[in-house]
Amino acid sequence: MIARIESDLKDAMRARDEARVATLRLTLSSLRAAEKDLGRQLKEDEELQVLQRERKRRVESIKAFRDAGRDEQAEREEAELSILEALLPEPLSEDELERIVDDAIAETGATSLRDLGRVMADVMPQVAGRADGSGVSQLVREKLA
Repeated sequence: MIARIESDLKDAMRARDEARVATLRLTLSSLRAAEKDLGRQLKEDEELQVLQRERKRRVESIKAFRDAGRDEQAEREEAELSILEALLPEPLSEDELERIVDDAIAETGATSLRDLGRVMADVMPQVAGRADGSGVSQLVREKLA
C-alpha cells in the first residue's frame, strides 16, 4: 500500500495536482507514523485501518465544516475524501455485510446483545477496510435485539 501511495504521489507531483499531492502526503505520513509506533512494517489489514481512520476524519470534518457554514473547507475535505476512497478496497454491499454478520452470529451461537463483542470480534477482521465499524456494530445490534 505504501509503495502504491508513493507511486501515486510521484505521479501527482508530475501532474502538479496540489490537492492530490497534499492528501497523499498526509496519508503516507499517517501510515509511516503507525509503522513507527509499532516498530515494524504494517500488515495489509493494519494499513486499511489507518486509511479507514483517515477516511473517518474527513467525513467528520466535512460534517463539522458544513454545520459551521464553512463550505469551502468542506469542499476541500470532500476532495481529499474522494482521493482516500480511491485507495480503499471496494466497500461491501448491504447484502454481503448481512451475510457475513448472519454467519458470524450462527458461528458464535450468539443469542442476545451480551454476545455483541464475540460477534464483532468475528466480523471485523472479515470486513476490515471494506465496511465502517459503527455501521457493522449497528447491524449486529439490530440482528441480536
